[in-house]
Amino acid sequence: MTQAVELPLWLLVLILGFATVTFASHFLFPSVRWFFRKRLERAVARLNERLERPIEPFKLARRYDMVQRLSYDPEVARAIAEHAAEEQIPEQVAFEKAQRYAREIVPRFSATAYFGFGIRLAKLISRGFYRVRLGAFDEARLKEVSPDATVVFVMNHRSNMDYVLVTWLAAERSHLSYAVGEWARVWPLRALIRSMGAYFIRRRSRNALYRKVLSRYVRMATEGGVTQAMFPEGGLSLTGEVGAPKMGLLSYIIDGFDPETNRDVVFLPVAMNYDRVLEDRVLVAANVKGVRKFGLRFKYVAHHVGTHLWQRITRRFHRFGYASVSFGSPVSLKSFMSENDKKVPERLAQDLMGRIRAVVPVLPVPVVAAVMLEKDSHSRDEVADRFQTLVAGMEAHGAHVHMPRNDLDYAVEVGLRLLAMRKLIVEEGGRYRVNTSDRAILAFYANSIAHLSEAITPIYLSDLSPAEVADVAKL
Repeated sequence: MTQAVELPLWLLVLILGFATVTFASHFLFPSVRWFFRKRLERAVARLNERLERPIEPFKLARRYDMVQRLSYDPEVARAIAEHAAEEQIPEQVAFEKAQRYAREIVPRFSATAYFGFGIRLAKLISRGFYRVRLGAFDEARLKEVSPDATVVFVMNHRSNMDYVLVTWLAAERSHLSYAVGEWARVWPLRALIRSMGAYFIRRRSRNALYRKVLSRYVRMATEGGVTQAMFPEGGLSLTGEVGAPKMGLLSYIIDGFDPETNRDVVFLPVAMNYDRVLEDRVLVAANVKGVRKFGLRFKYVAHHVGTHLWQRITRRFHRFGYASVSFGSPVSLKSFMSENDKKVPERLAQDLMGRIRAVVPVLPVPVVAAVMLEKDSHSRDEVADRFQTLVAGMEAHGAHVHMPRNDLDYAVEVGLRLLAMRKLIVEEGGRYRVNTSDRAILAFYANSIAHLSEAITPIYLSDLSPAEVADVAKL
Protein backbone atom coordinates (compact mmCIF):
# COMPACT_ATOMS: atom_id res chain seq x y z
CA MET A 1 0.00 0.00 0.00
CA THR A 2 2.92 2.37 0.65
CA GLN A 3 5.19 1.42 -2.19
CA ALA A 4 5.96 3.95 -4.93
CA VAL A 5 4.25 3.71 -8.31
CA GLU A 6 6.01 5.08 -11.37
CA LEU A 7 3.79 6.90 -13.93
CA PRO A 8 4.54 8.73 -17.15
CA LEU A 9 4.26 12.52 -16.74
CA TRP A 10 1.44 12.78 -19.28
CA LEU A 11 -0.64 10.22 -17.35
CA LEU A 12 -0.04 12.06 -14.04
CA VAL A 13 -1.18 15.34 -15.63
CA LEU A 14 -4.27 13.61 -17.01
CA ILE A 15 -5.17 12.10 -13.60
CA LEU A 16 -4.68 15.44 -11.85
CA GLY A 17 -6.80 17.12 -14.50
CA PHE A 18 -9.66 14.66 -13.98
CA ALA A 19 -9.35 15.07 -10.20
CA THR A 20 -9.49 18.87 -10.49
CA VAL A 21 -12.58 18.78 -12.73
CA THR A 22 -14.29 16.31 -10.39
CA PHE A 23 -13.53 18.43 -7.33
CA ALA A 24 -14.73 21.58 -9.04
CA SER A 25 -17.97 20.07 -10.39
CA HIS A 26 -18.90 18.25 -7.17
CA PHE A 27 -17.67 20.64 -4.48
CA LEU A 28 -16.38 24.02 -5.73
CA PHE A 29 -18.99 24.97 -8.36
CA PRO A 30 -22.03 24.00 -6.23
CA SER A 31 -20.60 26.02 -3.35
CA VAL A 32 -19.98 29.04 -5.57
CA ARG A 33 -23.43 28.73 -7.11
CA TRP A 34 -24.98 28.45 -3.63
CA PHE A 35 -23.05 31.54 -2.48
CA PHE A 36 -24.19 33.69 -5.40
CA ARG A 37 -27.69 32.24 -5.24
CA LYS A 38 -28.04 33.30 -1.60
CA ARG A 39 -26.71 36.76 -2.42
CA LEU A 40 -29.18 37.03 -5.30
CA GLU A 41 -32.07 35.96 -3.08
CA ARG A 42 -31.16 38.61 -0.49
CA ALA A 43 -30.86 41.27 -3.22
CA VAL A 44 -34.24 40.30 -4.70
CA ALA A 45 -35.82 40.37 -1.23
CA ARG A 46 -34.57 43.94 -0.73
CA LEU A 47 -35.76 44.87 -4.22
CA ASN A 48 -39.22 43.42 -3.61
CA GLU A 49 -39.63 45.68 -0.59
CA ARG A 50 -39.78 48.76 -2.83
CA LEU A 51 -41.67 47.24 -5.79
CA GLU A 52 -45.45 47.54 -5.81
CA ARG A 53 -45.65 44.11 -7.42
CA PRO A 54 -42.76 41.89 -6.23
CA ILE A 55 -40.85 39.59 -8.58
CA GLU A 56 -42.63 36.24 -8.55
CA PRO A 57 -40.71 32.99 -7.82
CA PHE A 58 -41.60 31.84 -11.35
CA LYS A 59 -39.18 34.43 -12.77
CA LEU A 60 -36.40 33.36 -10.42
CA ALA A 61 -36.55 29.65 -11.23
CA ARG A 62 -33.54 28.21 -13.02
CA ARG A 63 -33.90 28.34 -16.78
CA TYR A 64 -32.97 24.65 -17.10
CA ASP A 65 -35.76 23.71 -14.70
CA MET A 66 -38.28 25.82 -16.63
CA VAL A 67 -37.26 24.25 -19.95
CA GLN A 68 -37.70 20.78 -18.46
CA ARG A 69 -41.05 21.66 -16.90
CA LEU A 70 -42.30 23.03 -20.19
CA SER A 71 -40.98 20.09 -22.21
CA TYR A 72 -42.70 17.51 -19.96
CA ASP A 73 -45.97 19.43 -19.60
CA PRO A 74 -48.95 17.06 -20.22
CA GLU A 75 -50.45 19.27 -22.95
CA VAL A 76 -47.08 19.56 -24.67
CA ALA A 77 -46.67 15.78 -24.41
CA ARG A 78 -49.97 15.27 -26.24
CA ALA A 79 -48.90 17.78 -28.89
CA ILE A 80 -45.61 15.87 -29.28
CA ALA A 81 -47.47 12.60 -29.88
CA GLU A 82 -49.77 14.26 -32.41
CA HIS A 83 -46.86 15.90 -34.19
CA ALA A 84 -44.95 12.60 -34.35
CA ALA A 85 -47.97 10.80 -35.81
CA GLU A 86 -48.66 13.56 -38.33
CA GLU A 87 -45.05 13.83 -39.49
CA GLN A 88 -44.44 10.06 -39.20
CA ILE A 89 -41.34 10.53 -37.07
CA PRO A 90 -40.30 8.88 -33.74
CA GLU A 91 -41.74 10.57 -30.66
CA GLN A 92 -38.22 11.09 -29.32
CA VAL A 93 -37.41 13.23 -32.37
CA ALA A 94 -40.60 15.24 -31.85
CA PHE A 95 -39.73 15.62 -28.15
CA GLU A 96 -36.28 16.98 -28.99
CA LYS A 97 -37.90 19.48 -31.34
CA ALA A 98 -40.31 20.60 -28.58
CA GLN A 99 -37.42 20.95 -26.16
CA ARG A 100 -35.56 23.06 -28.71
CA TYR A 101 -38.63 25.33 -28.95
CA ALA A 102 -38.73 25.54 -25.14
CA ARG A 103 -35.07 26.59 -24.95
CA GLU A 104 -35.75 29.20 -27.61
CA ILE A 105 -38.73 30.68 -25.74
CA VAL A 106 -37.79 30.52 -22.04
CA PRO A 107 -35.81 33.61 -20.92
CA ARG A 108 -32.81 33.71 -18.60
CA PHE A 109 -34.01 36.48 -16.29
CA SER A 110 -31.42 38.40 -14.29
CA ALA A 111 -32.74 40.82 -11.66
CA THR A 112 -29.31 42.46 -11.58
CA ALA A 113 -29.28 43.03 -15.34
CA TYR A 114 -32.86 44.31 -15.39
CA PHE A 115 -32.98 46.58 -12.34
CA GLY A 116 -29.31 47.48 -12.35
CA PHE A 117 -28.17 47.92 -15.92
CA GLY A 118 -31.42 47.74 -17.89
CA ILE A 119 -33.46 50.40 -16.09
CA ARG A 120 -30.57 52.87 -16.07
CA LEU A 121 -29.96 52.33 -19.77
CA ALA A 122 -33.69 52.71 -20.56
CA LYS A 123 -33.82 55.97 -18.61
CA LEU A 124 -30.66 57.27 -20.29
CA ILE A 125 -31.91 56.47 -23.80
CA SER A 126 -35.43 57.79 -23.20
CA ARG A 127 -34.25 61.11 -21.78
CA GLY A 128 -31.45 61.33 -24.31
CA PHE A 129 -33.87 61.36 -27.25
CA TYR A 130 -37.12 62.77 -25.82
CA ARG A 131 -38.72 64.95 -23.21
CA VAL A 132 -40.69 62.19 -21.51
CA ARG A 133 -44.07 62.92 -19.94
CA LEU A 134 -46.46 60.64 -18.06
CA GLY A 135 -50.00 61.31 -19.24
CA ALA A 136 -53.34 60.02 -17.96
CA PHE A 137 -52.73 57.93 -14.88
CA ASP A 138 -55.43 56.82 -12.45
CA GLU A 139 -53.36 55.97 -9.37
CA ALA A 140 -56.42 55.11 -7.29
CA ARG A 141 -57.75 52.56 -9.79
CA LEU A 142 -54.34 50.88 -10.04
CA LYS A 143 -54.07 50.57 -6.26
CA GLU A 144 -57.40 48.71 -6.28
CA VAL A 145 -55.85 45.87 -8.32
CA SER A 146 -55.40 42.82 -6.09
CA PRO A 147 -51.75 42.04 -5.22
CA ASP A 148 -52.49 38.40 -6.12
CA ALA A 149 -53.66 39.24 -9.65
CA THR A 150 -51.44 38.90 -12.70
CA VAL A 151 -51.07 42.27 -14.43
CA VAL A 152 -50.73 42.40 -18.22
CA PHE A 153 -49.83 45.69 -19.91
CA VAL A 154 -51.50 45.90 -23.34
CA MET A 155 -50.03 48.64 -25.52
CA ASN A 156 -50.21 50.25 -28.92
CA HIS A 157 -47.02 49.78 -30.92
CA ARG A 158 -45.64 53.01 -32.38
CA SER A 159 -41.89 52.44 -32.21
CA ASN A 160 -39.23 50.09 -30.91
CA MET A 161 -38.69 52.81 -28.32
CA ASP A 162 -41.94 51.57 -26.74
CA TYR A 163 -40.02 48.79 -25.00
CA VAL A 164 -37.50 51.22 -23.56
CA LEU A 165 -40.03 53.87 -22.52
CA VAL A 166 -42.48 51.62 -20.69
CA THR A 167 -39.70 49.58 -19.06
CA TRP A 168 -38.34 52.73 -17.45
CA LEU A 169 -41.72 54.20 -16.46
CA ALA A 170 -42.88 50.90 -14.89
CA ALA A 171 -39.57 50.33 -13.06
CA GLU A 172 -40.92 51.35 -9.65
CA ARG A 173 -43.88 48.99 -9.94
CA SER A 174 -42.62 45.71 -11.32
CA HIS A 175 -40.55 43.82 -13.81
CA LEU A 176 -42.13 43.49 -17.27
CA SER A 177 -41.82 40.33 -19.34
CA TYR A 178 -42.11 41.15 -23.05
CA ALA A 179 -42.86 38.98 -26.03
CA VAL A 180 -40.14 39.85 -28.56
CA GLY A 181 -40.13 39.01 -32.25
CA GLU A 182 -37.46 37.49 -34.47
CA TRP A 183 -35.66 40.83 -34.95
CA ALA A 184 -34.04 40.48 -31.51
CA ARG A 185 -32.67 36.96 -32.00
CA VAL A 186 -29.27 38.17 -33.17
CA TRP A 187 -26.01 38.10 -31.26
CA PRO A 188 -25.25 39.84 -28.90
CA LEU A 189 -28.74 41.35 -28.54
CA ARG A 190 -30.24 37.92 -27.90
CA ALA A 191 -28.40 37.30 -24.62
CA LEU A 192 -29.11 40.81 -23.32
CA ILE A 193 -32.84 40.67 -24.08
CA ARG A 194 -33.18 37.18 -22.61
CA SER A 195 -31.47 38.35 -19.40
CA MET A 196 -34.05 41.16 -19.23
CA GLY A 197 -36.77 38.52 -18.94
CA ALA A 198 -38.18 38.81 -22.47
CA TYR A 199 -39.20 35.67 -24.35
CA PHE A 200 -38.84 35.17 -28.09
CA ILE A 201 -41.73 34.30 -30.37
CA ARG A 202 -42.04 33.36 -34.02
CA ARG A 203 -44.91 35.60 -35.06
CA ARG A 204 -45.67 33.86 -38.34
CA SER A 205 -45.15 30.25 -37.30
CA ARG A 206 -48.04 27.91 -38.12
CA ASN A 207 -46.35 24.89 -36.54
CA ALA A 208 -48.90 23.38 -34.12
CA LEU A 209 -46.20 21.95 -31.84
CA TYR A 210 -44.43 25.29 -31.57
CA ARG A 211 -47.70 27.13 -30.87
CA LYS A 212 -48.53 24.67 -28.11
CA VAL A 213 -45.13 25.09 -26.43
CA LEU A 214 -45.50 28.87 -26.65
CA SER A 215 -49.08 28.88 -25.35
CA ARG A 216 -48.15 26.69 -22.38
CA TYR A 217 -45.27 28.99 -21.46
CA VAL A 218 -47.57 32.02 -21.57
CA ARG A 219 -50.14 30.20 -19.42
CA MET A 220 -47.47 29.10 -16.91
CA ALA A 221 -46.14 32.64 -16.64
CA THR A 222 -49.65 34.02 -16.20
CA GLU A 223 -50.54 31.44 -13.54
CA GLY A 224 -47.19 32.21 -11.87
CA GLY A 225 -48.16 35.87 -11.51
CA VAL A 226 -45.53 37.26 -13.91
CA THR A 227 -46.27 40.85 -14.93
CA GLN A 228 -46.30 40.85 -18.72
CA ALA A 229 -46.40 43.39 -21.55
CA MET A 230 -47.75 42.76 -25.03
CA PHE A 231 -48.68 44.57 -28.22
CA PRO A 232 -52.09 43.29 -29.40
CA GLU A 233 -51.52 44.81 -32.86
CA GLY A 234 -48.82 42.21 -33.39
CA GLY A 235 -46.38 44.68 -34.94
CA LEU A 236 -45.47 48.31 -35.46
CA SER A 237 -48.19 50.53 -36.91
CA LEU A 238 -47.46 51.34 -40.55
CA THR A 239 -50.15 54.02 -40.87
CA GLY A 240 -49.79 55.76 -37.51
CA GLU A 241 -53.21 54.59 -36.34
CA VAL A 242 -53.88 52.18 -33.49
CA GLY A 243 -54.51 49.01 -35.46
CA ALA A 244 -56.84 46.06 -35.10
CA PRO A 245 -55.94 43.45 -32.45
CA LYS A 246 -54.52 40.03 -33.21
CA MET A 247 -55.60 37.21 -30.97
CA GLY A 248 -52.34 35.25 -30.53
CA LEU A 249 -50.94 35.91 -27.05
CA LEU A 250 -54.24 37.23 -25.75
CA SER A 251 -56.01 33.97 -26.61
CA TYR A 252 -53.25 31.97 -24.86
CA ILE A 253 -53.99 33.84 -21.63
CA ILE A 254 -57.74 33.36 -21.92
CA ASP A 255 -57.79 29.72 -23.14
CA GLY A 256 -58.28 27.38 -20.20
CA PHE A 257 -58.75 30.24 -17.74
CA ASP A 258 -61.02 29.17 -14.89
CA PRO A 259 -62.49 32.12 -12.93
CA GLU A 260 -63.13 29.82 -9.96
CA THR A 261 -59.62 28.43 -9.50
CA ASN A 262 -57.15 30.66 -11.38
CA ARG A 263 -55.78 33.90 -10.03
CA ASP A 264 -57.34 36.94 -11.69
CA VAL A 265 -55.68 38.55 -14.71
CA VAL A 266 -55.92 42.35 -14.90
CA PHE A 267 -55.23 43.99 -18.26
CA LEU A 268 -53.83 47.52 -18.08
CA PRO A 269 -54.24 49.53 -21.33
CA VAL A 270 -51.24 51.70 -22.21
CA ALA A 271 -51.05 54.24 -25.04
CA MET A 272 -47.91 55.92 -26.37
CA ASN A 273 -47.31 58.75 -28.78
CA TYR A 274 -44.27 60.64 -30.02
CA ASP A 275 -43.41 63.94 -31.66
CA ARG A 276 -40.99 61.87 -33.71
CA VAL A 277 -40.98 58.14 -34.32
CA LEU A 278 -37.41 57.09 -35.08
CA GLU A 279 -38.53 54.58 -37.71
CA ASP A 280 -41.25 56.72 -39.34
CA ARG A 281 -39.82 56.66 -42.88
CA VAL A 282 -39.07 52.94 -42.66
CA LEU A 283 -42.62 52.16 -41.54
CA VAL A 284 -44.28 54.35 -44.17
CA ALA A 285 -42.01 52.83 -46.85
CA ALA A 286 -43.08 49.32 -45.77
CA ASN A 287 -46.71 50.43 -46.02
CA VAL A 288 -46.13 51.81 -49.53
CA LYS A 289 -44.51 48.57 -50.66
CA GLY A 290 -47.24 46.48 -49.03
CA VAL A 291 -44.69 44.19 -47.39
CA ARG A 292 -43.93 44.18 -43.66
CA LYS A 293 -40.18 44.07 -44.16
CA PHE A 294 -38.02 46.78 -42.73
CA GLY A 295 -34.94 46.44 -44.86
CA LEU A 296 -32.67 49.48 -44.70
CA ARG A 297 -29.97 50.55 -47.09
CA PHE A 298 -26.58 50.76 -45.42
CA LYS A 299 -26.01 54.18 -46.98
CA TYR A 300 -29.19 55.51 -45.35
CA VAL A 301 -28.36 54.11 -41.92
CA ALA A 302 -24.73 55.27 -42.03
CA HIS A 303 -25.79 58.78 -43.04
CA HIS A 304 -28.26 59.21 -40.21
CA VAL A 305 -26.08 57.59 -37.54
CA GLY A 306 -23.10 59.68 -38.64
CA THR A 307 -25.16 62.88 -38.61
CA HIS A 308 -26.51 62.11 -35.17
CA LEU A 309 -23.07 61.36 -33.71
CA TRP A 310 -21.65 64.54 -35.21
CA GLN A 311 -24.49 66.59 -33.69
CA ARG A 312 -23.80 64.98 -30.32
CA ILE A 313 -20.08 65.69 -30.54
CA THR A 314 -20.59 69.32 -31.61
CA ARG A 315 -23.40 69.76 -29.06
CA ARG A 316 -25.88 70.78 -31.75
CA PHE A 317 -28.23 67.90 -31.10
CA HIS A 318 -31.81 68.78 -30.17
CA ARG A 319 -34.07 66.16 -28.67
CA PHE A 320 -36.87 64.79 -30.82
CA GLY A 321 -39.65 66.61 -29.01
CA TYR A 322 -41.99 64.90 -26.56
CA ALA A 323 -42.81 61.28 -25.85
CA SER A 324 -45.82 60.59 -23.67
CA VAL A 325 -47.34 57.50 -22.07
CA SER A 326 -50.91 57.28 -20.77
CA PHE A 327 -52.61 54.52 -18.80
CA GLY A 328 -56.26 53.58 -19.27
CA SER A 329 -58.75 51.91 -16.95
CA PRO A 330 -57.79 48.33 -15.99
CA VAL A 331 -59.95 45.35 -16.98
CA SER A 332 -60.38 42.29 -14.78
CA LEU A 333 -60.60 39.05 -16.76
CA LYS A 334 -62.84 37.44 -14.12
CA SER A 335 -65.28 40.35 -14.23
CA PHE A 336 -65.22 40.51 -18.01
CA MET A 337 -65.94 36.79 -18.37
CA SER A 338 -68.85 37.03 -15.92
CA GLU A 339 -70.38 39.80 -18.05
CA ASN A 340 -69.72 38.17 -21.44
CA ASP A 341 -70.70 34.56 -22.05
CA LYS A 342 -69.74 34.32 -25.73
CA LYS A 343 -66.79 35.37 -27.88
CA VAL A 344 -64.81 36.50 -24.86
CA PRO A 345 -61.41 36.78 -26.62
CA GLU A 346 -62.76 38.88 -29.50
CA ARG A 347 -64.84 41.15 -27.29
CA LEU A 348 -62.04 41.58 -24.78
CA ALA A 349 -59.57 42.45 -27.54
CA GLN A 350 -61.90 45.08 -29.00
CA ASP A 351 -62.61 46.51 -25.55
CA LEU A 352 -58.91 46.81 -24.74
CA MET A 353 -58.08 48.45 -28.07
CA GLY A 354 -60.90 50.93 -27.47
CA ARG A 355 -59.45 51.82 -24.09
CA ILE A 356 -55.98 52.24 -25.62
CA ARG A 357 -57.33 54.55 -28.34
CA ALA A 358 -59.15 56.65 -25.76
CA VAL A 359 -55.94 57.59 -23.92
CA VAL A 360 -53.53 58.13 -26.84
CA PRO A 361 -51.63 61.30 -25.84
CA VAL A 362 -52.12 64.40 -28.00
CA LEU A 363 -48.74 66.04 -28.68
CA PRO A 364 -47.69 69.16 -30.65
CA VAL A 365 -46.33 67.51 -33.82
CA PRO A 366 -49.38 65.30 -34.58
CA VAL A 367 -51.71 68.31 -34.20
CA VAL A 368 -49.54 70.59 -36.36
CA ALA A 369 -49.27 67.78 -38.95
CA ALA A 370 -53.07 67.49 -39.04
CA VAL A 371 -53.39 71.26 -39.54
CA MET A 372 -50.78 71.39 -42.29
CA LEU A 373 -52.52 68.63 -44.27
CA GLU A 374 -55.81 70.54 -44.44
CA LYS A 375 -54.71 72.92 -47.22
CA ASP A 376 -51.74 73.88 -49.36
CA SER A 377 -50.26 76.61 -47.15
CA HIS A 378 -50.83 78.40 -43.85
CA SER A 379 -49.65 81.51 -42.12
CA ARG A 380 -48.29 81.22 -38.60
CA ASP A 381 -51.50 82.72 -37.19
CA GLU A 382 -53.70 80.35 -39.21
CA VAL A 383 -51.80 77.37 -37.85
CA ALA A 384 -52.14 78.67 -34.29
CA ASP A 385 -55.89 79.35 -34.60
CA ARG A 386 -56.65 75.95 -36.10
CA PHE A 387 -54.34 74.24 -33.60
CA GLN A 388 -56.22 75.74 -30.66
CA THR A 389 -59.59 74.78 -32.17
CA LEU A 390 -58.56 71.14 -32.63
CA VAL A 391 -57.05 70.88 -29.16
CA ALA A 392 -60.12 72.41 -27.52
CA GLY A 393 -62.37 69.95 -29.34
CA MET A 394 -60.31 66.95 -28.26
CA GLU A 395 -60.16 68.13 -24.66
CA ALA A 396 -63.94 68.56 -24.67
CA HIS A 397 -64.29 64.90 -25.64
CA GLY A 398 -62.00 63.75 -22.83
CA ALA A 399 -58.77 63.25 -24.79
CA HIS A 400 -55.51 63.48 -22.87
CA VAL A 401 -53.72 66.53 -24.25
CA HIS A 402 -50.10 67.18 -23.32
CA MET A 403 -48.84 70.59 -24.34
CA PRO A 404 -45.39 71.80 -23.23
CA ARG A 405 -45.54 74.40 -20.47
CA ASN A 406 -49.36 74.23 -20.78
CA ASP A 407 -48.95 76.96 -23.39
CA LEU A 408 -50.71 76.34 -26.71
CA ASP A 409 -48.85 79.10 -28.51
CA TYR A 410 -45.52 77.63 -27.43
CA ALA A 411 -46.76 74.16 -28.45
CA VAL A 412 -47.47 75.48 -31.96
CA GLU A 413 -43.93 76.87 -32.07
CA VAL A 414 -42.51 73.50 -30.98
CA GLY A 415 -44.51 71.59 -33.58
CA LEU A 416 -43.57 73.92 -36.44
CA ARG A 417 -39.91 73.98 -35.43
CA LEU A 418 -39.59 70.20 -35.20
CA LEU A 419 -41.22 69.67 -38.59
CA ALA A 420 -39.23 72.45 -40.22
CA MET A 421 -35.94 71.08 -38.84
CA ARG A 422 -36.67 67.81 -40.61
CA LYS A 423 -37.77 69.72 -43.75
CA LEU A 424 -41.18 68.04 -43.65
CA ILE A 425 -42.63 71.52 -43.97
CA VAL A 426 -41.10 74.54 -45.70
CA GLU A 427 -41.44 78.20 -44.77
CA GLU A 428 -41.68 80.57 -47.73
CA GLY A 429 -42.63 84.22 -47.52
CA GLY A 430 -44.03 83.89 -44.01
CA ARG A 431 -46.24 80.93 -44.92
CA TYR A 432 -45.76 77.24 -44.26
CA ARG A 433 -46.39 74.49 -46.80
CA VAL A 434 -45.98 70.72 -46.81
CA ASN A 435 -42.97 69.31 -48.61
CA THR A 436 -44.71 67.24 -51.31
CA SER A 437 -42.49 64.18 -50.92
CA ASP A 438 -43.16 64.12 -47.16
CA ARG A 439 -46.95 64.32 -47.16
CA ALA A 440 -47.14 60.60 -46.30
CA ILE A 441 -44.89 61.18 -43.27
CA LEU A 442 -47.11 63.99 -41.98
CA ALA A 443 -50.16 61.74 -42.47
CA PHE A 444 -48.42 59.10 -40.34
CA TYR A 445 -48.35 61.54 -37.40
CA ALA A 446 -51.79 63.09 -37.95
CA ASN A 447 -53.39 59.62 -38.11
CA SER A 448 -52.21 58.86 -34.56
CA ILE A 449 -54.80 61.29 -33.13
CA ALA A 450 -57.43 61.30 -35.92
CA HIS A 451 -59.74 59.03 -33.94
CA LEU A 452 -59.88 61.62 -31.14
CA SER A 453 -61.36 64.37 -33.30
CA GLU A 454 -64.14 64.40 -35.87
CA ALA A 455 -62.37 67.37 -37.48
CA ILE A 456 -59.31 65.26 -38.42
CA THR A 457 -59.75 62.88 -41.34
CA PRO A 458 -57.28 59.96 -41.51
CA ILE A 459 -55.17 59.98 -44.67
CA TYR A 460 -54.24 56.70 -46.33
CA LEU A 461 -52.04 55.86 -49.29
CA SER A 462 -55.07 55.85 -51.59
CA ASP A 463 -55.59 59.53 -50.72
CA LEU A 464 -52.09 60.47 -51.89
CA SER A 465 -50.74 60.95 -55.39
CA PRO A 466 -47.93 58.74 -56.75
CA ALA A 467 -45.53 61.70 -56.50
CA GLU A 468 -46.32 62.12 -52.81
CA VAL A 469 -45.25 58.55 -51.94
CA ALA A 470 -42.51 58.00 -54.54
CA ASP A 471 -39.57 59.28 -52.47
CA VAL A 472 -40.62 57.36 -49.36
CA ALA A 473 -40.85 54.12 -51.32
CA LYS A 474 -37.20 54.47 -52.37
CA LEU A 475 -35.97 53.84 -48.81
